[in-house]
Amino acid sequence: MKGKTSALIISALFTGLTAIAAFIRIPTPIVPITLQVMIVILSGLVLKPGPAALSQIAYITIGLAGVPIFTEGGGIHYILSPTFGYLLGYIPAAWLVSKIKEKNSKVLIAALAGVASIYFIGTTVLFFNLRLIAKADISIWGAIKIGVIPFIAPDIFKSLAAVALAKKIENHVK
Repeated sequence: MKGKTSALIISALFTGLTAIAAFIRIPTPIVPITLQVMIVILSGLVLKPGPAALSQIAYITIGLAGVPIFTEGGGIHYILSPTFGYLLGYIPAAWLVSKIKEKNSKVLIAALAGVASIYFIGTTVLFFNLRLIAKADISIWGAIKIGVIPFIAPDIFKSLAAVALAKKIENHVK
């Protein structure tokens, strides 16, 4: 029972860290660059798959309930935001990072797979939100150009930082 309680507490810690990371940002013309991806990847590297995903489920649930923990606030209306898919991508990303690390200990591959899953889900939702809700004439390539290309280098850097941090804190979490 002690192990499950510890996992829940650390999962909650990562929920809070993800919320804090939303407000550590570098402004850009499209959307700000935040440290959230680093925390999502870090949660997957430090936690088991279930608690890692749970930390992000809790983050999104709290934000959708109206607590202003997303970069631009909070509330159920965030579902219609062009960037909501990237938030949704945090859940499988945290789970996938943890699962890959658990299976073969290749932390950098796990981190990059997590980023790829965030991009896949985020860009898919971005495309459909812009196309169907905003009625924008955009192609999938157009969605990739605005939702992926500007963020690849920073997210790779954040993934490397998460890998380095995970090595430092892993023993303390266990």
